[in-house]
Amino acid sequence: MTKLYLFVRRYLAVFLVFGALVSFAQQSVSGKVTGADDGSGIPGVNILEKGTTNGTVSDSDGNYRISVGANATLVFSFVGYATTEVSVGSQSVLNVSLQSDVTALSEVVVTGYGSQEKKEITSAVVQLTSKDFNQGNVNDPTQLLQGKVAGLSVYNRGGDPNSSATVRLRGISTVGANVAPLVVVDGVIGASLDNVDPNDIESVNVLKDGSAAAIYGSRGSSGVIIVTTKKGSKKGGGVSLTYNGYAAAATPFRTLPSMTASEYKAAGGNDLGSETDWQDEVTRTGMSYVNNVAISGSTEHTSFRVSTNFRNVEGILEGSGFDQINTRANLTHSALNDKLKIDMNMSLTNRESNFSFNEALRYAALFNPTAPIRFDNGDYYQAILFDNFNPVAILEQNSNTGKRKTMNYNFKLDYSILDNLVVTANYAQQYEDNINQQYYSRNSLFRGLNRGGLAQKYTSDNKFSLFEAYATYNAAFGKSNLDVTGGYSYQVSQFEDYTTQLGNFPSDALGSNALETAGDILSGLPSLVNVSSSKSPENKIEAVFARFNYTFDQGVFVNASVRREGASKLGEDNRYGIFPAAGVGVDFLRYMDIPAMNTLKLRVGYGVTGSLPNDSGLSQDLYGYSFSNGGAVTKTRDGNKDLKWEQKEEINLGVDFGIGKKLSGSLELYTRNISDFILDVAVDQATFPSGRQTQNAGELKTNGIELALNYDAIQLGAVKWNTGLVLSSYSTELKSFIIDAQTRAELGAPGQNGTNMVRVAVGEKLGQIWGPVFTGVTVDNPATTDRNEAGSPIFADLNGDGVVKAAQGSALAPDGDFKELGNGIPKMEYGWTNQVTFKNWDLNAFFRGAVGHSLVNNFRAFYEPIDPGAINSYNRITTDKAVDGLTVAQYSSLYVEKASFFKLDNITLGYNFPMASKGVRNLRAYFSVQNAFVITDYSGIDPEPVLADPGPSDNGGFQPASADVLAPGIDRRNSYFQSRTFTFGVNIGFN
Repeated sequence: MTKLYLFVRRYLAVFLVFGALVSFAQQSVSGKVTGADDGSGIPGVNILEKGTTNGTVSDSDGNYRISVGANATLVFSFVGYATTEVSVGSQSVLNVSLQSDVTALSEVVVTGYGSQEKKEITSAVVQLTSKDFNQGNVNDPTQLLQGKVAGLSVYNRGGDPNSSATVRLRGISTVGANVAPLVVVDGVIGASLDNVDPNDIESVNVLKDGSAAAIYGSRGSSGVIIVTTKKGSKKGGGVSLTYNGYAAAATPFRTLPSMTASEYKAAGGNDLGSETDWQDEVTRTGMSYVNNVAISGSTEHTSFRVSTNFRNVEGILEGSGFDQINTRANLTHSALNDKLKIDMNMSLTNRESNFSFNEALRYAALFNPTAPIRFDNGDYYQAILFDNFNPVAILEQNSNTGKRKTMNYNFKLDYSILDNLVVTANYAQQYEDNINQQYYSRNSLFRGLNRGGLAQKYTSDNKFSLFEAYATYNAAFGKSNLDVTGGYSYQVSQFEDYTTQLGNFPSDALGSNALETAGDILSGLPSLVNVSSSKSPENKIEAVFARFNYTFDQGVFVNASVRREGASKLGEDNRYGIFPAAGVGVDFLRYMDIPAMNTLKLRVGYGVTGSLPNDSGLSQDLYGYSFSNGGAVTKTRDGNKDLKWEQKEEINLGVDFGIGKKLSGSLELYTRNISDFILDVAVDQATFPSGRQTQNAGELKTNGIELALNYDAIQLGAVKWNTGLVLSSYSTELKSFIIDAQTRAELGAPGQNGTNMVRVAVGEKLGQIWGPVFTGVTVDNPATTDRNEAGSPIFADLNGDGVVKAAQGSALAPDGDFKELGNGIPKMEYGWTNQVTFKNWDLNAFFRGAVGHSLVNNFRAFYEPIDPGAINSYNRITTDKAVDGLTVAQYSSLYVEKASFFKLDNITLGYNFPMASKGVRNLRAYFSVQNAFVITDYSGIDPEPVLADPGPSDNGGFQPASADVLAPGIDRRNSYFQSRTFTFGVNIGFN
């Protein structure tokens, strides 16, 4: 795959650009396309020589030029205008005026199991098309949406190319289930976004509230993202080819402020005779190359599109990145006098990743800057110290790679029994296989030396099948329009995995590819051999559903739906649930005249959705086997036959408005109550022998507000500027839980085990960062502190009892000397889009930010105080927040920082070349900068919120597998560095 990719990367763009420059001697026709309403030029009009694939598009002023054959007829088409055909004859100048098409102006929005005109929708739904997407080096489809939808939080802190973004819709929606929105791709529920290349996405619809998502039942609580991929050209459109390609260079943008070698020596550090910038040694300029080729076309009854995407992506951490090939195909065919429509989709992705080791970035900030990378004999320099490893050796001695293959397909049939009655059937399957393997050299102090080499191999297989059938009936009578849908859904999924960890290898030559050579196998010690496997039963979800849409007088809109769904993951006494929804909307301008407004619509919706557990078998007894004492089987969890889905009830009030011809927007107010979390709880062993059971417990309440504005700021001749702003804010309160209060998110080692940083308490807001308040430094060992040494921190006596104790662990500081130091959840998030066009030029500047959240800077909490003993072995973090004389590292308010930020996330300048070639439809070149600048007071690597805590790791240990969604705001020490990316690309369309 790599060789094929390198060939494509080197030569494909050259061939295509060369082809774009070829012109043909034909009759030349030029002119201007204007709108009949105001006479202004219309940019982007498709102009096609009828009966051929020869075409072009109008520029930003509506001007065009095209070479055509004899007796040609030109077809002019553009969204919102009636298609117009004009005979060229002998004319060399042909100006055309297009009439508005009222029908075309009715925007259609994809919703669950169908679509509606935007004006008819009563719920909170946002549609984005390709013109709205983020630009630049985008390798994850969720990055297209970042900052574009009010209430949708998308964060990929640092920009690790192998990590998935954290996605939340209207905050936390569950504690014990899936917190990310449900994804639906081309009608396939649960399809993988990893199998969709960003270049192939036509539109994305986000169902934000309960009334919109309830049609998806027990998987809709976290919201729904509906992805529609690109399809073939319209009927009779001929065959066309498009190429999109770019090269991108990513450089480290924000690094850790650790001491230089000279600063380290001046502070008393141990001088080993060298000067090494460890952060520079483990980072690089990451080069990425992306090529997308798509062929589409159509005949009278058939249309198709086939695309192939090649991605070779490097991260700024040495070794990190991936190679990926993705292919997607779509075929649509009409038969039986267009009564039958057959739609087939298939996608395949093959990805090979090098995950590298984020820990190298951590230790690059801590390793002695006067140490050499290697000794004179070539061996890596390494001191035997706790939690201290040569970062270059971590990268060069060890490997951390993975392979993933994902394939899905679906067949969809639509048959029109009557003109107003359509029956639909959809069948889909998806398969995903993963192989991840790590190997740590026999000579690697980082995880390998003590085991004589260490290998870990993980494989997994995940698959599902989906069948759905439904009928849609619509009718119009008098002033009423009715649309009714009813159907059946059945989905079955299964997962299995296998993990092996072995050590004591005779050689590093084969690594994890020769597990049978591990000496641990021959040791006879089960504790050295780590083998685990699992296989789920067939997890089944079965449902019937119905939806009712009613419109009266084109001004009153009523939507309702209900879904009855059962899931085999739940207890046998509670497998089925009912999820209703209803909404009403009124277009006030239909019944009143407000001269300043062109839109004023009020919407209100109510919906019930659910969440299913991630794991299978939680309602059943669980047993474990131990090799101790000759082997024993013990019950580790008692089953719960009453286990049911988590439930969310949500009310949404929305207003859509438009003022004049320039300003439009929407305002959303919502409240949601989430109950019956699926949690592992301690139970009475007298009744339940294991002492553990999965139960439904707890309740959250969230209130929020969202605002979206769009403004056509300037329309002066060739200059046009459109700007858009989205704002969102929410607050979540814990109404009930399995315990009244607790602290969590342990800081970790060295020296701060048992120090928890986040408080979770009933009746209080989520996200509280909790701890003692720093007031100064001990200089004369007063008896008022619990650490009698100079350089220790002094904490505030908040309750005035004369005793100050920085309580640690899960205790809640019984002397009352802890308080809320900040909150990990932003008070407001926003995105600001600006699109400027001037003739053939276009400029897109996108700003993004968050206000009011805090982060616990773990690097400062461990490594900022200059301990005279530790400085001999560990480098220090230096910031303007450091306190003179402080030598003892102990968590407090000193390390909790406000992390509000404002950034220019992306700025792109593009140019559309005028085309006079018969074979080339369009040619655009662009240059983009991502992370152009960030304004923040946060001293850490990345000020973006941490919405879930990944947990501590130290001394080469592995980070926990799952993150704690109840502990936001903890900036751990394994964060990937931020990067600034420069991208140059071209888009070419061939006829």
